[in-house]
Amino acid sequence: MFEAIRKRDGRIVEFSTGKISNAIFRAAQAVGGADRVKAEMLAEKVVDYLGNEFRDNVPHVEEIQDVVEKILIESGHARTAKAYILYRDKRNRMRDAKNELMDIVEEILKETSRENANIGHSPSSKMFQIASATSKKYYLSRFIPEKAANGHIRGDFHIHDLDYYNKTLNCLHIPLKRLLKEGFNTGHGYIRPPKRPSSATALAAIILQSSQNDMFGGQSFAHFDRDMAEFVQGFSEEEIYQAMEALVYNLNSMHSRAGNQVPFSSLNLGLDTSPEGRIITKSFLLAYEKGLGQGENPIFPNVIFKLKKGINFNPEDPNYDLFKIAIRVASRRMNPTFLFMDSSFNAPYGNEVSTMGCRTRIVANRHGEQVATGRGNLAFTTINLPRLALKAKGEMQLFYKSLEEMMDLVAEQLYHRYKTQAKLRVKDLPFVMGQSLYLGSEKLKECDFIAEAIKHGTLSLGFIGLAETLLVLTGKHHGENLESQRLGLEIINYMAERANYYSDKYDLNYSLFATPAEGLSGRFVGLDAREFGIIPGITDQEYYTNSFHVPVGYPIGFAEKISIEGKYHGLCSGGHISYVELPAPPLDNPEAMETIIRHMAASDIGYAGINFPIDECKVCNYSGIIPDQCPQCGSTYIRRIRRITGYLSSLDNFNAAKKAEVRDRKSHEAE
Repeated sequence: MFEAIRKRDGRIVEFSTGKISNAIFRAAQAVGGADRVKAEMLAEKVVDYLGNEFRDNVPHVEEIQDVVEKILIESGHARTAKAYILYRDKRNRMRDAKNELMDIVEEILKETSRENANIGHSPSSKMFQIASATSKKYYLSRFIPEKAANGHIRGDFHIHDLDYYNKTLNCLHIPLKRLLKEGFNTGHGYIRPPKRPSSATALAAIILQSSQNDMFGGQSFAHFDRDMAEFVQGFSEEEIYQAMEALVYNLNSMHSRAGNQVPFSSLNLGLDTSPEGRIITKSFLLAYEKGLGQGENPIFPNVIFKLKKGINFNPEDPNYDLFKIAIRVASRRMNPTFLFMDSSFNAPYGNEVSTMGCRTRIVANRHGEQVATGRGNLAFTTINLPRLALKAKGEMQLFYKSLEEMMDLVAEQLYHRYKTQAKLRVKDLPFVMGQSLYLGSEKLKECDFIAEAIKHGTLSLGFIGLAETLLVLTGKHHGENLESQRLGLEIINYMAERANYYSDKYDLNYSLFATPAEGLSGRFVGLDAREFGIIPGITDQEYYTNSFHVPVGYPIGFAEKISIEGKYHGLCSGGHISYVELPAPPLDNPEAMETIIRHMAASDIGYAGINFPIDECKVCNYSGIIPDQCPQCGSTYIRRIRRITGYLSSLDNFNAAKKAEVRDRKSHEAE
């Protein structure tokens, strides 16, 4: 009779028959047939078998478990054996998760993850990412329903911000005017209403920072010019400009999330025609144009200039001069981006539609006001469209059946996440809920659940890789072929209709989201390459194409690209964006910029930006296109600013997949 066993880590420990009988008893309990005496008898059979098999050796714990399964099956206890196997499998998965987690932690300690391009390399960033990795493993192995967890792990879909699954919410359009007018409390004392423009913008930055600390996504002011207007009355244009300059500085230097990053901030402006609103918009744009202390390009905030006929779109409009300034600033800084209020799907909401750099769009609401302020996206999950096409092997009926099943599962997973978020209490989000930033939270007390507030939020089903999906299904993407474009619109229209169906089914604001895909862009294609092999044009690249975009490396003029992509914007009610790529900053050609923007408006685009390289020498501050070294001082210490998932960031911070995408980007010249 042997007296010891070998553990998985190699340690030799004392053998215990009692542990075997307990495991068998628990398995029998799981199928409703628990019998302690029978469990002990079966354990003795296991021991007898092991004694004969390992008379002169120390058995491994895995070998013992194999024998337990064998004895249970041979003794006629198939149901108990199945329960034991399932329990063993679950324990193995949990054990594997722990081992994998240790490997991840080791890598993080060497180099900060590049899943998010605006996460830094500081000690707090590393601690944040270690906590993030731990949370993800916990949620996948112990919290999220197994079918949904496995779908994420396989790469059928991707649960975004998994580490925050039931901790908090995604993003929010903050009610700036009310907070400034009434004052607020950050948890350390009351902040009284401001009396000067500089105080108002300082508090605006604190509000963004405090809200970001409660949430995992972006923070926005939906009507920055309108909300700030009464706080600049009676002050000089110079003082207002200084206040706006300080806001730009603050949003590029003050940190949130325990020092992990600066707030993901967005400002919407351009529609206020009052003297105060106009000077706010003008001053902010000029401060952003000037840049930081040595002229560096600001990273934050993302600036969204709202365009609307009768206000700023045409020469006779009162704010047309501000539109011209916005064009000039965008020609130098890549911001602002442009939100088209007259598009067919935005026009019904008047001036209320707002967005963020991440492209999240909030307005329709089945439970209350059709506004952006005080509302945000709760969470989103992205479907791997190319995988569904690869599995269907060209069979459209099978593709749509699989798409329906996958959307059903994702909608169910989002509902599960919503139910867990709804169990948070006001005190869990002390600023966002405690200071009544969220619509519907004003009547809630500290220990109340937040369900009454977050029913106003949105749950978004995202998608990625429409171009690769069409390549699999038709041999060509939608930029190459009219029939492929028709099929692409059919697929996304189908997804939009199912999103509406889930809104009715769950009585919540479900929407379809054109996923920006940062860390995700390379994850899906890597998983699919392992499962389906290397397929030219599909899995032989380092990333899948962003949402419904025409592939970045495909040669196409800006007018055709915008015309193709514009047809998808109205279908993606949860958020969308299109880009035009230029080879260099169009500093001396504002007319070309305006031509592009007007074509966007004519193509029923909802939200768009114009991209180009911005290179800055960190030694002499030279700015321009810098291939290898600075032409002015010869330095190779270059900061390269590019747009990623709607926001600006340094190329050094991009992950490998996004660097590959930037490398492949071709300019969209005029036809």
